[in-house]
Formats: sequence, structure tokens, C-alpha cells
Amino acid sequence: MFDKAKNLYRLQKQAREIKAKLKKTHIEAENEGVTVIINGEQEVIEIKISEEAMKDQRKLEIRLRDCFNKAIKKSQEIGAQMMKEVMGDMNMPGM
Repeated sequence: MFDKAKNLYRLQKQAREIKAKLKKTHIEAENEGVTVIINGEQEVIEIKISEEAMKDQRKLEIRLRDCFNKAIKKSQEIGAQMMKEVMGDMNMPGM
């Protein structure tokens, strides 16, 4: 029983460490003159739009959507990989 509590505390500590790492991790996605940068917690850090990309509103909207989706997917993959490493270190079955 004590080992389970100890493992739970260690898992919580590692989860907090991962959250801090994710906050500092910047993920960039680019699509034809549109760049979106988010952190691992999926907060928008920066959006860059070239003058060329600004010329066509509809294409700009599509590029922005695609960049956000790509950046969010990357952040989810990074977070999942970090959690997988933690779970593997704890010898948790099924992880």
C-alpha cells in the first residue's frame, strides 16, 4: 500500500515537471507565409503573416486553420510522448 502511495506521489511530481517543460516548449507550424507558434500547453505564443499571405482573405483563413491544427497536433504528440516516458519509467502496465 505504501509503495502505491509513493508511486502516486512520484507520478504527480513528474506530471508537474512535464507541465513545466510543456510550458517552455515552443511548437511552430508554417503554411505558405503563415506561421503559428504555440507552447506545449497549446497557448498561442505568436502568429506571423507575410504580406503575400495577406492578399487573399479566404486562403489566409485556411492557412491559419491548418497551421493551428498542425501545431496543436504536434503539441499533443509531444505531451503524449513525455507521459509515455514517465509511465514507462514507473513500469505501469499497458503504457
